Amino acid sequence: MSWVFDNIDLILQLSVDHLRQSLIAVVIGVVLSLPLGWIAWRLRLLRAPIVIVTGLLYTIPSLALLILLPTVLGISAFNEVNLVITLAVYNVALLVRAVVDGLDAVDPEVRLAATAMGYGSGRRFFAVDLPLAAPVILAGLRVATASTIALATVGILVGVSNLGYLFTNGLQRRIIPEVLAGIVAVVVIAIVLDLLLVLLGRLLLPWSRRAGRRRASRAALKASVA
Repeated sequence: MSWVFDNIDLILQLSVDHLRQSLIAVVIGVVLSLPLGWIAWRLRLLRAPIVIVTGLLYTIPSLALLILLPTVLGISAFNEVNLVITLAVYNVALLVRAVVDGLDAVDPEVRLAATAMGYGSGRRFFAVDLPLAAPVILAGLRVATASTIALATVGILVGVSNLGYLFTNGLQRRIIPEVLAGIVAVVVIAIVLDLLLVLLGRLLLPWSRRAGRRRASRAALKASVA
């Protein structure tokens, strides 16, 4: 443990870099996934191609994507931008399906009621569809965020500094506490962000808790009748 205390400043700095890279990628992923998911949900002929193609992106090995992207986009392989774009691609792969599933979960009668009240498609999407789909999207976002925090460590393999440095440097120098410090830091960041997302969901989506309680009450009633 002495190594950890002697290098606490390094761990904190790498954690800040790791968090910044991951959050930027998550935000980009959300911004891209919302319109893609909406198009896939709205245009039935494009649903399968969009969902399948974006889903297949997640099967690409992260190191291979880190090496291929600079060639395709004309950026440096050792640039932090390369890592952020790679992580954003994986976020899109996870979030597009979550957006489609969330929009599918909205009650059609609610949409009809909003249309009857004079809501246009754009206004209805932001005022009705998106808020009601948000609990499902949030669940997908939690998975994508945790995945991003873990995947970001591979950035060190192309020279991008973050918590992955503790893994490679610790293994090369056979300093086990350094490797363990990296693992703990990644886990802590993932847990903290997940808790923040849960808290944000409870603050911004109170109707999801009420819907959950109603479903639980109906299930309990059915069980008692049975």
